Amino acid sequence: MNEILKYFPTLTEQQTRQFAALFDLYADWNTKINVISRKDIENLYLHHVLHSLAIAKILPFKKGTSIIDVGTGGGFPAIPLAIIFTECTFCLLDSVAKKIKVAQEVVSALDLRNCTFSHSRIEDEKRTFDFVVSRAAMSLTDLVRLSSKNIATTQQNALPNGIICLKGGDLQAEIQPYKNIVSVYNLSDFFEEDYFSTKKAIYLPIDNSRKKV
Repeated sequence: MNEILKYFPTLTEQQTRQFAALFDLYADWNTKINVISRKDIENLYLHHVLHSLAIAKILPFKKGTSIIDVGTGGGFPAIPLAIIFTECTFCLLDSVAKKIKVAQEVVSALDLRNCTFSHSRIEDEKRTFDFVVSRAAMSLTDLVRLSSKNIATTQQNALPNGIICLKGGDLQAEIQPYKNIVSVYNLSDFFEEDYFSTKKAIYLPIDNSRKKV
């Protein structure tokens, strides 16, 4: 929890309570449904919550922004982002029912009112959103191929609508097809902990007004 307060010192009391509640919620649910490595649960705030919040450092979403989290698992990155951006809406999508169950229960316990859920695959999702976010759910090529159709054309944020995904390691091969438009962020520029030394975020604008990436 200290890592969250370190980088987000202006949280409201309610947001602080919600973030503080995450450990017990995930520790409990993880004994029933494994959504986080059991060896990693002690690193929940650093490896999962703060990692998710890197997206907030890249783009502070404006009020009314709609976001879909593809392959949300137990709710990352969507739930930490939903706590921060209370006036935005988040759709948590996953094809695994038990993972959606965990995310639903965590959201309910936190009394978050800005989250909905979709037990489906992104290829079957017809709705459009301002941004697609994802946390290493699939390759960038597959994410672009499957979710580009879900990017809305109306713009309201400082960055054009598109895809923001969290990745690690060498991304040169993944970003090569999009090298002229992609932006890659080193998370070590935002967070000083060693864990983030190899972590990155990819932002790819999607212009559906011209029907192409």
